[in-house]
Amino acid sequence: MTSDVNRAVFLDRDGTIIQEKEYLSRPEDVKLFPGAGVALSRLQTAGYKLFIVTNQSGVGRGYFTMADVHCVHGRLLELLAREGVRFEKIYIAPEPPELPSRGRKPSPQFLFDARDEFGIELAQSYMIGDKLIDLECGWNAGVKQSMLVRTGYGRQLERVESENIKRARVVNDLTDAADWILKNT
Repeated sequence: MTSDVNRAVFLDRDGTIIQEKEYLSRPEDVKLFPGAGVALSRLQTAGYKLFIVTNQSGVGRGYFTMADVHCVHGRLLELLAREGVRFEKIYIAPEPPELPSRGRKPSPQFLFDARDEFGIELAQSYMIGDKLIDLECGWNAGVKQSMLVRTGYGRQLERVESENIKRARVVNDLTDAADWILKNT
């Protein structure tokens, strides 16, 4: 697919690409959701640039270090490379919720950074995650669609926040998200 528009898919990490594990800090605990690699590969092949946007408050809380986060990301990238998946950049907000943060979701700052650094057209891009803050991050940045996956905390969010997520596209997982994006591109 050829396009002169730089489109992107911004993804939450835990509960979206990989299984939720509270305060994940060990590479050996990284478990991809089934089909995640293939779904991301399909989006990339269709011309979407891929980014991870992740809050890692465990760093700010002193549970683990940024070095631990980078090791976890190394393992994640290693697993996804098997499907040919490559991320343009991983944006990390290490601050705990009670402290000021430039990029902690729902702040759209990291999406604005990607727009400025990579020439991304946010109005033609997507945000995918399993929490309300992920959806709000996308809405705050003006993406084409924020998508809620029912993996991670998504199914529970769909039940308890149905009114607040009306603007979101709700899908089962990354495979369904990729299907929807590619069908509606």
